[in-house]
Order: sequence, then structure tokens, then C-alpha cells
Amino acid sequence: VQFVESGGGLVQPGGSLRLSCVASGFTFTSYRMSWYRQAPGKGRELVATITRYGVDIDYLDSVKGRFTISRANAKNTVYLQANSLKPEDTAVYYCNTDPATFPWGQGTQVTVSS
Repeated sequence: VQFVESGGGLVQPGGSLRLSCVASGFTFTSYRMSWYRQAPGKGRELVATITRYGVDIDYLDSVKGRFTISRANAKNTVYLQANSLKPEDTAVYYCNTDPATFPWGQGTQVTVSS
């Protein structure tokens, strides 16, 4: 099992980024997918979850209305469109489906700063 995240970077407050995560080593359509993030000095937190075919989606309260999770099952890929970014969104962002079982990827760094 492998997760490869990309799309992070340095952005000014109010800016946008589109994160991508390509998954491999398991049947992608059998699992819900989630984005997590870990800010410096803090624990990892769940940001957004999408069910197998996108019927149900949940978000961390602090990102509701700003972030959008989606998936492309034909590409084994999950996305996170992050708009209206704030400095408190600065973190390493990861995707996973079952953190208790599957290993973490390297993550992608998002830095929101002027």
C-alpha cells in the first residue's frame, strides 16, 4: 500500500491550492478516503472524508465552506481543493483510508504566510 501526496506549496492568506493523492496497493473503490493534516507541534487531525463513490462527505468544522474533497476512482486519486487559506491551515497534509492498518505517505507541505 502506498499513498503519494502532491500539490502543496507556499501561498498567501486567501490563496488556493489543489492537493492530490495517488493511492496504490489496494482496491481503491472499496474504501472511503480521507485527508489529514499535522501542524508543527500538534497531533494529526482529520480534515475531510469521502465515501467510496462520493455519496457522503464530512469536513472538519474549521475548513467547512473553504475545502472540497473529491475523488477520481478511475485514477485511484483523491483531491483536496483548499480555498481561502488561512495561516492556521499551515501543516503537512496526508491522505489515508485506514491509518490503523495502512502506512502514511510522505505528505505534502502547505504553508500559508504573507
